[in-house]
Amino acid sequence: MTPSKLTRDEAGFTLIDLLFVVALIGTICTIALPTLLRARTSAQAASAIADMRVVNSAQLSYAITCGSGFYAPDLPTLGLIPLGSRVPFLSQDLTGAATVQKSGYSIRMLGSGVAGAPGGCSGLPAGQGAPAYKAGADQIDLANPVQRHFATNATGVIVEDTASLYAGMPEAGPPVAGTPIQ
Repeated sequence: MTPSKLTRDEAGFTLIDLLFVVALIGTICTIALPTLLRARTSAQAASAIADMRVVNSAQLSYAITCGSGFYAPDLPTLGLIPLGSRVPFLSQDLTGAATVQKSGYSIRMLGSGVAGAPGGCSGLPAGQGAPAYKAGADQIDLANPVQRHFATNATGVIVEDTASLYAGMPEAGPPVAGTPIQ
């Protein structure tokens, strides 16, 4: 037999076999992809909640040890290393700018300074310390059908809603919207 002639008993995949395998892989991906996206969304929300908790803890630490009872006015201030310490109140991933993008969320914080506030031990000038603050984590992917936005303030309670809470969140007192999370 010449090498150019193929016989029916040669082993190998036919085009039909390959199309079947590709279709099977496509079906499995179609089934698994929504579950993967839900898991990713849940992980991002858990990270945003953790970031709100860390901001609350950092603000409390700042007020007690560095701010003479006043809070930091923004995230970058919590990233400054106070005198006598080697570490800031918040890590660099949350203090690189006034608004930080992390794990699919836009995170920001604001504390309105008052004239009588003393300077902070990390270099914050007098009059910029805040008697209260608010922080929010807004989901970046607004095309996602599951919208979760989070916010907190000086009360330390983290609330959740399907719309952004940051603009309407007071710096102190109960929020006007949102559901507290446990």
